[in-house]
Amino acid sequence: MITNYEDLSVYQKSYSLSVRIYKLSRTLPKHETYGIISQISRAALSIPLNIAEGYGKRDSVAEFKRFLHMAKGSCDEMKVLIDFCTDVGYFDEKLKAELKIGYDEIGKMLHGLLKNWQ
Repeated sequence: MITNYEDLSVYQKSYSLSVRIYKLSRTLPKHETYGIISQISRAALSIPLNIAEGYGKRDSVAEFKRFLHMAKGSCDEMKVLIDFCTDVGYFDEKLKAELKIGYDEIGKMLHGLLKNWQ
């Protein structure tokens, strides 16, 4: 039974992955503090934040779905950021694959929630 946003598996998965991304961002070069570090941290955290905020407005199905669409957009943004970090040498291919699998799964979960929430 879902009694709050923390019960949503997509929230749990996205929150866990955002913590992992935040920790990874601290290993990036200092000169990226206001660039990729800031961007990747904000995009990762945006997913669970939008799920939580949207859930708080779930009395309006349209409003909840609007926040889920924003979370999905941030999920897609994360995939680009992961590719970028790999292409500039900050992430290796193994890490890239792991992270992309996680964000692909979150994207599918968000899609399912968007499709089925009433």
